[in-house]
Formats: sequence, C-alpha cells, structure tokens
Amino acid sequence: MPTPNLPTADSKSVFDTPIGVEAIRAHLTTMPPAPGVYLMVNAAGDILYVGKAKNLKNRVTSYTQPNNTRIMRMVAQVSRVDVVTCGSEAEALLMESSLVKRHRPRYNILLKDDKSFPYLFISEHPYPRIAKHRGAQVEKGEYFGPFASVGALNQTTTLLQKMFLLRNCSDAIFANRTRPCLQYQIKRCSGPCVAKVNPEEYATQFNQARDFLRGKHRDLQEQFATEMEAASEAQQYEKAAHLRDRIRALTQVQQEKRLQVSGMDDADVIGLVRKGARSVAQVFFYRQGNHFGHQTFHPKHEAEDSDAAVMAGFITQFYQAHTPPAEILINFEPEECALIAEALSLRAQYQVALRVPQRGDKRALMEQVTANAELSLNREEMERASIAKHHARLQEIFHLSQLPARIEVYDNSHIQGTHAIGAMIVATPEGFDKRNYRSFNIKDAETIPGDDYAMMREVFRRRFARAKADSNTGWARPDLVLIDGGKGQLSSVMEVMEALDLCDVPLVAIAKGEDRNAGREWFFMPGISPFQLPVNDPLLHYLQRLRDEAHRFAIGNHRQRRSASFTTSALDDIPSIGTMRKRALLKHFGSRAAVEVATLDELRRVTGISEKIAKTIYDYFHG
Repeated sequence: MPTPNLPTADSKSVFDTPIGVEAIRAHLTTMPPAPGVYLMVNAAGDILYVGKAKNLKNRVTSYTQPNNTRIMRMVAQVSRVDVVTCGSEAEALLMESSLVKRHRPRYNILLKDDKSFPYLFISEHPYPRIAKHRGAQVEKGEYFGPFASVGALNQTTTLLQKMFLLRNCSDAIFANRTRPCLQYQIKRCSGPCVAKVNPEEYATQFNQARDFLRGKHRDLQEQFATEMEAASEAQQYEKAAHLRDRIRALTQVQQEKRLQVSGMDDADVIGLVRKGARSVAQVFFYRQGNHFGHQTFHPKHEAEDSDAAVMAGFITQFYQAHTPPAEILINFEPEECALIAEALSLRAQYQVALRVPQRGDKRALMEQVTANAELSLNREEMERASIAKHHARLQEIFHLSQLPARIEVYDNSHIQGTHAIGAMIVATPEGFDKRNYRSFNIKDAETIPGDDYAMMREVFRRRFARAKADSNTGWARPDLVLIDGGKGQLSSVMEVMEALDLCDVPLVAIAKGEDRNAGREWFFMPGISPFQLPVNDPLLHYLQRLRDEAHRFAIGNHRQRRSASFTTSALDDIPSIGTMRKRALLKHFGSRAAVEVATLDELRRVTGISEKIAKTIYDYFHG
C-alpha cells in the first residue's frame, strides 16, 4: 500500500501555504475526482485526520463549509491536504484503516486496545504437535482461533493434552529424545518421541483432537462410550477408565460451553454501547462452533460522533489487525455497512457478511453480549467517578494548584545491586495509562550498585532532563510525583529537581510504616511535616494501589532483565560477532570457554571467520 511522503516541520512549503479553509481550497485545483484517501495535515507536519472517499475532490470540497464544531476545529488547523488514489472505494477504506492505525490522528475514531490474539497451532508432522502461536501464520499446519486470551488458550491446550495425549515439545527436542519426558510420566503425552505409541494410533488421537476443536463433541462422546464398553468387556480396565475420564471431560466442556449457539460456525459477535464520548465494545469469538472467549475494547472518539460512525471506525480498525470470519454479528449497522463488508471480503479473500440478528438464538446471544458491554461501561463510569473524587482530595491534601491529570509513580528494583531497574507508571483520571509507562536500566558509572538514593537520582535526572528537551506527550510534565520511599529518597529527588530548575513539580514520598505494614504509611513532602492518613481512608487505599502498581511494574522489568542475562555470553559483547558467527564458533569449539582459550590460528580455521574477525576475537579475550 503506498504511503504519502509528508514534508517535515521545517519544510519551507509548509509555512508558505495558507491555513484552514484557504489551504483546503488551494489543494482542490489539483484534487483528482477519483476514489482514494486524503490526509489533513497541520503546519507542524502532524496528521490531523485520515479519511476515504469515492470521489476525492467532492469529499474534500465539503470541508470548505464545515457544519459542526469538531470539524471546524480540525479545519482551522489544516495547512496541507495529501491524497493517495486507489482503484476502488473498498481499497480506499482498507488504506484508510491502515493509515489510521499507523498514525493515530487526533480527529479520527481510534481503537485504543488493539493487539494480536493467540491461536492454537497444530504442525504438519508425522507426529503433529500442539503449540501456542501469535503473529504471522507462516509455518505449515492448522491454526485454530483466535482465542480471547492466553488463559483460555492454555485451558484448551491442557485439555487436549489430557484427553488426546498430544505432544507439545518442539521438533528439535522431539528428534533428540532418548527417554520419555515428564509429560509422558504425568499422562499428558503418549510418548511418540521414543515409540511408546505407533503412528496409526497417534494419528487417531490427532484426528479426534481436531474433531474436538471443530466442535464435534457429541460424536466423540458416543465414540468413546462405544470404545469404553468394548474395553470393559475385554477386561482392559485401565483403558476403559481412561476413556471414562475423556467422556467426563467432554461432558464438563459441554456444560461450560453454554454460550454455543445452533447454526453458529465461524463468527464474531460485536456489541457496542456508548455514553457521550465513551464507548465499550464486547467481542465474542466463535470458530468451528466453539466459543473461544471474549474481549472488551474502548474506542476513542468525540461526543459528536454518531453511533454508526463509532461502529464503522471500530470494525475497520479491529479487522485491520485480525482476519475477519465469514459472519460478523452486530447490534446495529455501521456507516457504509455494505462498503465495509466489501472491503473485509477483499482483505479476507472470501465473502464476509455483517448482520444484525433479528430473532432466534443469535438474537438472544446478541442481547447478552450488548448487556455485557453496557455493564462494563457502567462499571468504568463508576470507577472514573471514584478516581475523580480521589484526585479532588489529592489536590486538597497535597496542596496542589490544580486537579492532578497526570500522576507519575516511581520505584526501583534490584537484587544486591544487580540488574537494577527504575520504573515509572502513569495514572490519569481514566485509570492507569500503560502506554506511557517507562523503565530505566540503571547504568551510570557513578551510581553505586544497591544505592537506592543514587538510583532514584539517576532515574529522575534522565526522565526530567528528557522532559525539558522533548515535547512528546509521553514525557509531559506531571501534576504530581509519588516516590516509593522515605525522607532519603525525597531528598535525593529534590537535589535533581533543583539542579534542573523544576522545583514547581509537586513531590510526595510514601514510606511504609512500622513493620512495613500497609495502612501505616508516612507521607513526606518538601517543607511539610510527615503525616499519615487514617487506616480506612479510601484515599490511602488508592495511593497504595498506585504504589503497588509501580512495584509490580518495576519487579516485572527487573525479572525480564535478569532472565535475559541468563541467555547471554561473553561472545555477545565482541564487536562484529552476530548470530551466525557466534553459532559457527560454538559449533566449531563446542563451548564459550573453548573459544576464550583458542589460539589465533585455531580461530582462523572456523568457517565464516576472516583473519580480521579472528584477530578481533583473540584480542578481546587476551587483551
């Protein structure tokens, strides 16, 4: 898909062009009357809005007479209109959703919670394996999903292992096993790696698992019942007991899958509800008749946007990242419903239908999904109201000049100074803003390992020096800074803020009380005596929640860094040594230690290692 080349903010042409309606009119003279995508750009080069049109000239002309406040605000900032022509309006819709996802323009309806979903993968192999998969589906095999969460996928994977004894090890491990692994011992694998099961029997287990994933639960149950009776008559009681356990598991699955709907094959069920500028969309996933869970999404839009426009924006952006099923059930039609269906069919390479169910089981399911979305929206409204009360009290208790819209919380994590991490989380009136979380690898030479005060100084120096130099919203100035620590951490941070001339940023340190018990926290602020809040104060609980989130984020990043260090070696630090050369060295010498003591002549004999690279490696280990 072509991408328009946008001039940079310092391009002379940007500042020579008029602004607003006049800028749009200036571009109409060369605007083609063809289908395509248009981009409204301001003087700084920021994309304000991306839209699609069947006739670009007619559509862009309509912006010279804006008819609502939101469009007038956007038009007033326009300095340039870029266009990309397409072969059809459906192609333009696909390009529009791609550009919106990439640039996230200020005036478009945005899907904030976009992410990939996991699939269950079954490989093409004489003994197929089952595995979790996320991302591009390039490996040959079958993919079942999407699953709404990794937890739902894990449950299905565990069930498949217990019922059908399929392997989940990689092909490399499978090829090199000499005795059964723990999965065989706990009866979650039939041991094909060491010929504990013949290919025909394993193929039968695999086909049964595939039928299970395709929703043929009753057929399997009848088959297992027949086999159990035969095994019992043949006095093969262990086999009969295993088949009995499979039947029980299938019965439990059918009881848990109450959301299954007759006539539902591959479908997504989308229920969207809104109140003003807030919306919640619930998506239920069905594949081969199986319910694979559901997810909640929060489209970002203006209060002036219509329900149909919000639904259209959600569907086009959601299926920009995910392959649409053959049927999409919705609680009301989006704008240009037929065009969206055509675009999705074009992308999926098969017919995709958008339907509003009118009767029967599908209608009942649609009502249930919509009710879930409404409950979720009401719950979030209550949470936001509660947060608003907390922020009002924060302004009062911490003597802030305004209601805190951005709260930053800081914490450190390390083990005796190793793999030290500084963490920053962000809380807003809408909840935790995880897009703006940041972590800092403690790396300054003057920072003594394990010195919490020095670590906190380094984190604040790097964070706020960057904030002064960078206008990116990810480094916006906070209205309140919370520090996990006591008087010492607060003093260290104050030194940094004074050096950066940022003494106007409110600072509060939260120290655990006696015996580090929650509820006895002390609060330290510059120029104010330490104080405590009542144990049952809701504001104290809110502050504890903020601190605990920073603690969780810091520990998580510390563990990731520590885990990564387990898989690194001295070879990673040698200049010009990449993956291929490192693999060649280890294959030739057998270990890193052998590479370290190798002579220059021995290094030269390694395939892919030149005279110059051999000298670099030798000098690295021998000084």
